[in-house]
Amino acid sequence: MSVLDRSHIPVGGSAREALLETVRFAQEVERLGYHRIWVAEHHGVPGVAGAAPTVLASAVAAATSRIRVGTGGVMLPNHQPLVVAEQFGVLGSLFGDRIDVGLGRSLGFTGGIRKALGAEEANHFTEQLTELLAYLDGAVAGVRAVPAEGLDLPVFVLATRNASSAAELGLPLVIASPLGDQEMLRTIDEYRRDFRPSRRAAEPYVVVARSIAVADTTEAARRLLVPEAWATVRSRTRGEFPPLDAPDRVLARDMTDRERIHFTRAMRGHTYGTPDEVAVAVKDLVATTAADELLVTTTAHDPDDRLTSYRLLASLTG
Repeated sequence: MSVLDRSHIPVGGSAREALLETVRFAQEVERLGYHRIWVAEHHGVPGVAGAAPTVLASAVAAATSRIRVGTGGVMLPNHQPLVVAEQFGVLGSLFGDRIDVGLGRSLGFTGGIRKALGAEEANHFTEQLTELLAYLDGAVAGVRAVPAEGLDLPVFVLATRNASSAAELGLPLVIASPLGDQEMLRTIDEYRRDFRPSRRAAEPYVVVARSIAVADTTEAARRLLVPEAWATVRSRTRGEFPPLDAPDRVLARDMTDRERIHFTRAMRGHTYGTPDEVAVAVKDLVATTAADELLVTTTAHDPDDRLTSYRLLASLTG
């Protein structure tokens, strides 16, 4: 059981506070016994402070001692593979065998952001990934990815249409199911069927990412999901993911019909409830997917409510 943190900014908060909260939160989930914590990459998003995942991962790793630390993920179209290899080489050199390399292919949120990043087309992801692996292995003639060479850095692929790349290159797969479990299950089956063993993974390894909220009552758990659902509505209707508002203020809004439709959709596809309810749902999820690991994300307006959810979840699996 692992954790993904996106460094969300609440209404009235600042990016600095959100980043410091990520570091504090990492210390707390380490104490709770979670296996790893990953941070994400988002650019130009008013409600998310995590723009530089390798930099943030360094701060998290420096503040912790046992939990694995990585990225969920670094988006290769935004970066040169050599630079990514060097950045993780620095992390691995500083923090030993606790560092994970999580890689994805998503482009910037808007055309302006994509242009500013100089992002390459996402359909070159497999080539970029192959090049990055070659740098990590010291297999590129005339180019040394110092200090990455010789480090045993686990590499994971985030499945935004990347499952075939993970299977072809023999890498662990991280997959979420925002569009429904059947699509996820088909992708997992294809990944396992096509997997080619490599020196990094002798057999398929599946990490299922899921939004999970736990509270004393079902309704309290559901309310934890409300702020991100509303931010998603704003991103769909106005093209901007804003800071997280409090559940009471969101639910008191007089939403338009269009907003209400998007809000209802955004509230679907999550696992939430009391500890007993979530225990059953998690057991079913693992049984259905045969997941090797769960990567849990819980987004809440109040950091204490989020930590309580993770504490209750940890008690179910500890």
